[in-house]
Amino acid sequence: MPGCAWCGSHLDVVGNAVGRRDTCPRCDHDLHACRQCRHFDPTVAKECKEPFAEVPSDKDQANFCEFFQLGEGGHTDEDPVRAAREATDALFRR
Repeated sequence: MPGCAWCGSHLDVVGNAVGRRDTCPRCDHDLHACRQCRHFDPTVAKECKEPFAEVPSDKDQANFCEFFQLGEGGHTDEDPVRAAREATDALFRR
């Protein structure tokens, strides 16, 4: 189920029908933005898994990307290296 990348609330969106000016009803962040997209990944080049996308410099604001697909939500502004290190520390902690 689609969700907001900022607040994690579930969104009642059917068939990826998200307009450029649509916002989250709970936190009012733009929905048609890189951080809300399923292709957004801070660990890859340009932070986008779609190789043909023209990636905007501001990933938090609404854009005109033709490859946009609403993601599952959950705040994605987390450092993946730090998260992996914490998971490893927790695993091997005595």
